[in-house]
Amino acid sequence: MSLIVTSVKFHYLLTGWYQSIGPCHSALRSEKAAAGFPPYDIETTGEDRYAITLAVAGFEEGELDIQVEKGVLRVRGKKAEDSEEKSYLYRGIANRSFERKFNLADHIEVRGAELKNGLLTIGLVKEVPEAMKPRTISIDSAGATLEHKKKAEQAA
Repeated sequence: MSLIVTSVKFHYLLTGWYQSIGPCHSALRSEKAAAGFPPYDIETTGEDRYAITLAVAGFEEGELDIQVEKGVLRVRGKKAEDSEEKSYLYRGIANRSFERKFNLADHIEVRGAELKNGLLTIGLVKEVPEAMKPRTISIDSAGATLEHKKKAEQAA
């Protein structure tokens, strides 16, 4: 239950409430059906600040590509061809290419990325433009009304 609630909260963060529950449900369902590679975390790092951390052990900076286009954050990893042939008794370390996509909500901006100890951390910030932020309008109860009445009386 907690995993589903967390996934729904994450989906809200990235895509917002403007979508109906149908796409939300299908997005969560397709995530379960995906291979799940690489695994990732999403955390709140402050007010209106978030981070997506992907476990990309074995990938070097040059093998990773991060792009944002039309509100979609895309992270790709493509392993360079290994020039030396190896003979494995057991191979359990994933050495495959991947692509992860995240739909970003309005006003979510990517602020940078860092690769450290096999973890790729992408910083996100929610920046709502001043024109869209709520503002308080003061009520002038007497001034404008009296001037309007005076002008009406003078015109008559």
